[in-house]
Amino acid sequence: MSEARGPASLASDDTATAPHTSTIETPAATATTTTAESAEKVEAAETASSAPSSALGKETDAEKETHEKDAAAAARREHELEQQAVDEGHDADIPSSKGYILDERGEAKRRKSIADRSRPTTAKSGAAKDTASAVDADVEKSAAGGDAADDFDAPDDPNVVWWDGPDDPANPYNWPTWHKALNCVLISALTFITPLASSIFAPGVPALMAEFKSDSNELAAFVVSVYVLGFAFGPLLIAPMSEIYGRNIVYHVCNVCFIAFVVGCALAPSLNTLIAFRFLSGVFGSCPLTNGGGSIADMVSQEHRGAAMASFAVGPLLGPIIGPVAGGFLASAKGWRWVFWLIVIIAGFLSVVFFFSMRETYAPLLLERKTRRLRKETGNQQLRSKLDAGLTSKDYFKRGIFRPLKMLAFSPINLIFALYMAVVYGYLYLMFTSVTEVFETTYGFGTNTVGLVYLGLGVGSMAGMVFFSAMSDRYIKKMAAKEGQGMKPEYRLQMLPLGAVLLPIGFFIYGWTAEYHKHWIAPIIGMVVIGFANLVIFMSLQLYLVDAFTVYAASSLAANTVVRSIAGAVLPLAGLQMYDKLGLGWGNSLLGFIALALVPAPFFIQKYGEYLRKRFEIKDL
Repeated sequence: MSEARGPASLASDDTATAPHTSTIETPAATATTTTAESAEKVEAAETASSAPSSALGKETDAEKETHEKDAAAAARREHELEQQAVDEGHDADIPSSKGYILDERGEAKRRKSIADRSRPTTAKSGAAKDTASAVDADVEKSAAGGDAADDFDAPDDPNVVWWDGPDDPANPYNWPTWHKALNCVLISALTFITPLASSIFAPGVPALMAEFKSDSNELAAFVVSVYVLGFAFGPLLIAPMSEIYGRNIVYHVCNVCFIAFVVGCALAPSLNTLIAFRFLSGVFGSCPLTNGGGSIADMVSQEHRGAAMASFAVGPLLGPIIGPVAGGFLASAKGWRWVFWLIVIIAGFLSVVFFFSMRETYAPLLLERKTRRLRKETGNQQLRSKLDAGLTSKDYFKRGIFRPLKMLAFSPINLIFALYMAVVYGYLYLMFTSVTEVFETTYGFGTNTVGLVYLGLGVGSMAGMVFFSAMSDRYIKKMAAKEGQGMKPEYRLQMLPLGAVLLPIGFFIYGWTAEYHKHWIAPIIGMVVIGFANLVIFMSLQLYLVDAFTVYAASSLAANTVVRSIAGAVLPLAGLQMYDKLGLGWGNSLLGFIALALVPAPFFIQKYGEYLRKRFEIKDL
């Protein structure tokens, strides 16, 4: 995706200047994954750079070589900023620890912010008034698409605040290794606990419904799935708040609120109260998933980030699977309320350790604090952070809440994949809400052993992760070399048809083996196939969206998350009633036939995805 950008629109940390008010040179970080659009930009830059300048006439070979190197370096730097933004969990036009990428409108906003800051302190001087007027003129020219006269972040600008050298201890990248490792472990642990809470009490639902004297199948499903509804809406508020106030305070507030609402679940006097507290605990429990990747990216450089990100990513995968296993035994021994008390104890311990060990990691906020301190010490009100993009609190919330909705409205690919993932994710949580009932009534499993059934989904998911990891990168590199068109996002979809075909097969196996009371391992094998297909589909779509929308990748993922989480909360409401009316065989076959009808979607996107992506290009959101 190419965008028109102002001359100072790409701000990063690789120019050398003086301490306090300057940019220092840091080692170039190696990207963990290669986005297709960035690869195309590198190739385009290298091709375009070979053209002679009409103003200068023929260039010498040395000049051409220098020009090509500069263009390629700029494209690589832009890719690095895009990847950093993806790892931190926001769009690339929101400042990361390495910089930001702005389109013309964003660059105009940044320059206007600088002009507005300079106006009050320079109004007394006629020369200063002229300076402010010149700044306003630059703003108008930038907004109109013209070239701005000045580079506000030029290396010799004495008003730009950056780190005090490459070894500045205030920079989270320079924290002691043990401290970064401890914080990564705590973040990963929290990211495991909050998804664990989504399904841990699923085996205890029959006892819960008996205690509250309710026989509603819809409420029995909703009390489990409503937690995921909180996961849909929580990040829309938590993400912009962490960019305004910093990650640390948001973590602490959300941890306390999460624990408080889980306590409310444990003490709930009615089913309606329990559902309300489950939703609110899901809203605040989404914080580690929303901010965790960003916190790791704040502290760990890209070349060392793989292991930390892997441990962070495995939590949401394993948490919902392991939860019912532990919850089944605990609910059988102590009752369903003790399932929530266990979450309170573990989350409370982690939160206390987190409170004393975690420090703020978000570089734009750290530099803004430093800037405010230096303004106070020096009296120079013109000082500004290198990572200040001129965004207001309103801008952050508008981008966090409305931009994902715009992505759904203006990008057909986003909408198609969001709806497809909604079906897949809804099926997954339908399984979570129905497995207990199916295996207790059909196979006579007890509350303590029924949780073990969920391991089928876990085994399938882990197998899918290993398979996808081994095959995906190898395939896209092979296709890029074969076709010579760079690493196109559509190459990420090579595994998607396999997952699309296996998903209905898994439901057919699960449904009909349970319908005819075959050995209990048979429907669990169907669950393994479903888990494998679910993971392959999920990873294919996630990586495609990152590669296809680069600067707006986080908003694209957020749009997908909102739609699929709503489906994950609502679709299970029909599950148990469907099984009552159609039986396990035809009930699961209905799900399988719907999934089968969606099989052409991956092939359609593989064939026409590039055309749709370029025809409905997303820019200037």
